[in-house]
Amino acid sequence: MTLLLGLDIGTSATKGILVDPDGSVVAHSERPMHLSTPKAGWVEEDPAGWWENAASLCRELVARGPVSAVGVSGMVPAVVLLGEAGRPLRPSIQQNDARAGVEVAALREDLAGGAILARTGSAITQQSVGPTALWLARHEPAVWRDTRTILGSYDYVKLRLTGQRGVERNWALESGLYDLGTGAWAPDICAAAGIDMGLLPSVRRADEVVGTVTASAAAETGLPAGIPVVAGSADHVASAFAAGLIRDGDMLVKLGSAGDILLASDQPLVDERLYLDFHLVPGKYLPNGCMASSGTFIRWFQRELGGGVALEQLDAEADAAGPGGGGIVALPYLLGEKTPINDTAARGAFVGIHLAHGRGHLFRAVLESTAFGFRHHVEVFAELGRAPRRVRVTNGGAQSRLWKQVVADVLDLRLETVAGGGGSELGAAYAAGVGSGAFDSWDEIDRFVSLGEPVEPNLATRERYGELYAAYRELYPALRPIVARGARSERADYVSPCASS
Repeated sequence: MTLLLGLDIGTSATKGILVDPDGSVVAHSERPMHLSTPKAGWVEEDPAGWWENAASLCRELVARGPVSAVGVSGMVPAVVLLGEAGRPLRPSIQQNDARAGVEVAALREDLAGGAILARTGSAITQQSVGPTALWLARHEPAVWRDTRTILGSYDYVKLRLTGQRGVERNWALESGLYDLGTGAWAPDICAAAGIDMGLLPSVRRADEVVGTVTASAAAETGLPAGIPVVAGSADHVASAFAAGLIRDGDMLVKLGSAGDILLASDQPLVDERLYLDFHLVPGKYLPNGCMASSGTFIRWFQRELGGGVALEQLDAEADAAGPGGGGIVALPYLLGEKTPINDTAARGAFVGIHLAHGRGHLFRAVLESTAFGFRHHVEVFAELGRAPRRVRVTNGGAQSRLWKQVVADVLDLRLETVAGGGGSELGAAYAAGVGSGAFDSWDEIDRFVSLGEPVEPNLATRERYGELYAAYRELYPALRPIVARGARSERADYVSPCASS
């Protein structure tokens, strides 16, 4: 029996899956991960925690059967800085971190006229690696001076497994430093960001074998030394593939810590309001959007305003509040916002509260605000002439019947729920199977996909949600000048703890 192991280096958890190429899941497990927000808009994690979780998962899963190949996925483009010894110099700076707003503006100005959007597939935003590099050089010069390698979350775990540097091509593409036309790092963009191209490893395809498990990694993980490790993929890309998004026009809504929405396309679709990724299937693409705090907004509400009660209780209260939450409209911009508005200074809000409102009304507005964000993206796709042919929903939030119903109602689209199996970790395991020869093609993913009950939109909510969505779209530009003044007061000068070294 040949088994494939997939790991996913996620924001809130590290996940692992062991699959048989016949289409069955042998085992599935996860470990929690702690997200750190030391300042407003900052989002960091400890790479050592990723490795500890990955090693622990490997030890658990290999006990269930012999592993022949490994794939790793993860959030992109998290920024990990490695020193001379190949160890992290500081916590990672996550993809939804919003600290580099000043540097975003500066790099946009510096590269104006450089056709950046057309060349890289994405505009310069808080997610781009270039502004983060400029911020590091300015605020943490000692760390930046000692940096010898820049890579991503899942690339770091692969380095620990194989001893080989490299980045998967979706980290490269989402970094904003990679030229789609040349298929290589862009010298002028790297120079403007102050990045020596020698810091950037070679770029690998998802199914490309980057190395084999070393003896030292085998001792820590229990994996057999010498088995191949493939490049894997960005988590949202791997998740979309694992959900069966193969055909042009397939759409996936991911109800996770961030809110992802992806559209399978036979052609690259470039727009400043979207990101562009490579599909796992060669020759296909995944134009997509990502809201910085979707499930994160829900968890914040549960912790800070919900009294720590179970999400099931909050769902029940929100369900009783009914569509529209008594007229409250929320903005979900607790970490600034990525697509489609790309504004690091955006902030969250509740508008329309009165004394008759309760916790359920507020939580209903939280759920609806994330759905409005997805609708904004669907409208962007429509403006570009791309309407979804079928829509699937996945991730942890898909366990909430109410959240799925709210999304279906706001989008006015039928949702197919992906049930069980696995998400990004399954996509990574499948890539390992292609790279190791266990699969002959990418088309066999359907054997792993099972669907639950579909969610039909409630036509009775269409008019009400149309009104509230219009208010949602008007609220951000109306509040932006006021919020921006408050956001400026948050940005005190930062002194690096390494500045005196």
